[in-house]
Amino acid sequence: MKVIIVDDESLAIFKMEKLLKEQTVVKDIEIIGSYMNPQEALELAQRQFLQLAFLDIEMPEINGFELANQLLNIQPHIQIVFTTAFQEYALKAFEINALDYLLKPVSQDRLIITLQRIASSLQVSAGTKTAGSIQLNCLQSIHYIDANGATQYFAWRTLKAPELFAYLLYHHDKIVSKQDLIDLLWPEYDIEKSTAQLHTAIYQIRKVLKEAKIELEIKYKDSGYSLLLGDQRLDVEAWESQVNQAPPVSTETIEQHLLILGLYQGDYLADHRYAWAEYEQERLRLVWLAHIKQIAEFYLHRAMYTEAISLYQRIVDKLPHMEDGYFGLMQIYSTLNHQVEVRKMFQILTDKLREEFDVAPSKELIDWYSKYSRSI
Repeated sequence: MKVIIVDDESLAIFKMEKLLKEQTVVKDIEIIGSYMNPQEALELAQRQFLQLAFLDIEMPEINGFELANQLLNIQPHIQIVFTTAFQEYALKAFEINALDYLLKPVSQDRLIITLQRIASSLQVSAGTKTAGSIQLNCLQSIHYIDANGATQYFAWRTLKAPELFAYLLYHHDKIVSKQDLIDLLWPEYDIEKSTAQLHTAIYQIRKVLKEAKIELEIKYKDSGYSLLLGDQRLDVEAWESQVNQAPPVSTETIEQHLLILGLYQGDYLADHRYAWAEYEQERLRLVWLAHIKQIAEFYLHRAMYTEAISLYQRIVDKLPHMEDGYFGLMQIYSTLNHQVEVRKMFQILTDKLREEFDVAPSKELIDWYSKYSRSI
């Protein structure tokens, strides 16, 4: 695993180098470079393949967040781990989709946890591809992560082939009848032409998967087709499984929950706008909503209002017609005695619900707002 370290303190670099050399979890770590100047790290990334970067956040000229974005623009597959003495940066770190966040002084035990996550994420040993190392992704768009952790997109030649692939992937390991597929994708054609279109799309999917070196099998059985997922990972299932299995949010588990939150890269097949995917898209949004609210409530109970506001605002941005984000913000602003902001959130929500659905906010929210208004 090829690693770089960037920190404006030489002692911090020395300690990280020492910790990496002493650990025994990942045996193939190679420190390609250690830099106090972020520009030198960017120059290295232009000419050298990298897999992991340990980045300090508080640095002059280019901070760690900006440096991470520039490194990801050069090498999209690179894993980012932030190191800093300031815990308040944690939320922003995971919004950038960092793999982990280490508080200084970094301990060997905590670094081992990070390296275990990295080893699991990369699923690469000594630079060679292993079985199941490719991950199929449906969040935001259909794409895949190759054995080196790089994002790749399929070279589709028609519009129907990717939709058929997405539909079979949604129903993976189940037989979908030939007639159902025809009714979904080619309802305007007669049976002969629609059958020919289906066969052509199946052929294209198999060809595209072969070109991408993805071992997925599409079988024809009982007058239907079945896509066998085998050992391949599917991002949406991995994410939902982690949400469901995660322990309650606490001081000890908050980093784990932020990591899981960062795995939700966008709504299910959002870029493709498939009508049949809308139900699943909405279901997963509600799973995301329940999870992010747990994290926001944790911050709220600990009076970490900046972090809580950031999360509730994300809820408003993603789900502008649901009360949850507005209500959370109103409660925080009332605690902070920001009366104007409380009224503003209530008015925005009221106007939006009236204009879009011709309904009022819930009785619970109206009662809360009425009680708040009487108290000021």
